[in-house]
Amino acid sequence: MLCAAAHNTYVRCWAGWVYVAFILDVFSQRIVAWHAATNKETELVMIPLRMALWQRDREGHQVSAGELIHHSDAGSQYTSIMLTEHLELEGIAASIGSVGDAYDNALMETINGLYKTECVQTTVFHAGSYKTIADVEYATAGWVDWYNNRRLHGTLGMVSPLEYETTHYAALNPEPQPA
Repeated sequence: MLCAAAHNTYVRCWAGWVYVAFILDVFSQRIVAWHAATNKETELVMIPLRMALWQRDREGHQVSAGELIHHSDAGSQYTSIMLTEHLELEGIAASIGSVGDAYDNALMETINGLYKTECVQTTVFHAGSYKTIADVEYATAGWVDWYNNRRLHGTLGMVSPLEYETTHYAALNPEPQPA
């Protein structure tokens, strides 16, 4: 059974608030999709869900019905009828944390904390002077690329999420050996 955790956070910019939603593969800690918007409507979380499913299919790791759990907090976007129906249509089990319990979705709270520390509040990814949603998207894209491809994770044996996944799938599909 695969588990994807979902959560959203916010970034202040000159033009107002930008909300960023992430979908994380719990197994590899890889951010498989994200989306930024200027409102917290349901599309904020629907778009990265569709992107994550498309990405996994594109990589040859299609998720079959009944194999995935979508865990999120109890925010209105995640309890919406539109998302609930979409999860059911895709055969994805919904798991929603209890209201007001930050520990229930601790992994995503950690990702949001890393995002804000490593991207939003530092100058490494051009932070501090975001003017528009485009600035936030540009910085977030750079951070997600770094997080997935180059950031070493202690819980993964000091490798990146992409390297961890690549090693895992290579072990599942070994190269045929000459006879």
